[in-house]
Amino acid sequence: METAALIQTLNGIAPLSAALQQSIVEMLREDKPGKKQLLLKIGQVNRRIYFIQKGFARAFYLNEDKEYTTWFMGPGDMMISVYSFFTQQPATESIEILEESVLLSITWQQMQTLYQNFPEFNLIGRIITEQYYIKSEARAIALRTLSAQERYQSLIKTYPDVIQKASLRQIASHLGISQETLSRIRAKK
Repeated sequence: METAALIQTLNGIAPLSAALQQSIVEMLREDKPGKKQLLLKIGQVNRRIYFIQKGFARAFYLNEDKEYTTWFMGPGDMMISVYSFFTQQPATESIEILEESVLLSITWQQMQTLYQNFPEFNLIGRIITEQYYIKSEARAIALRTLSAQERYQSLIKTYPDVIQKASLRQIASHLGISQETLSRIRAKK
């Protein structure tokens, strides 16, 4: 199991003691889900926080049997259903793997143990939560203030190969536009 990237990411947030690094490594579980696998289904409780080493995923919810993609995540990203993970209540969204992936994860309970045993881990948890919230707010603002073209360019800047990993329907729903509008935007390039 390759844990160096995760430890490097966490150390980039705040320095980890050797004991904390060892505890994290001992707790980690590696998963290799395949394309189209659902890591979390609507109604299930999100019990694990995932670090994407390799692969690509999305979260989506359903409204009147139509899917709406809320976010994409790629290598180096942490992945959870925020509400479900932090409240340990049933999720209102699903998480789908879009390509074969390698994920490292710990459970909500293991994370609580790290918070208790290593006070410095509380800082890391707070910063990760802040980063998630900032991304969420930036997306909400972008949906209200940016043009469809600007939202598309922002997505391509963040995930340059999203077009190869996600369907046009998924990308259009993430951007809050129709597939036809997405096709017109892509044709202008």
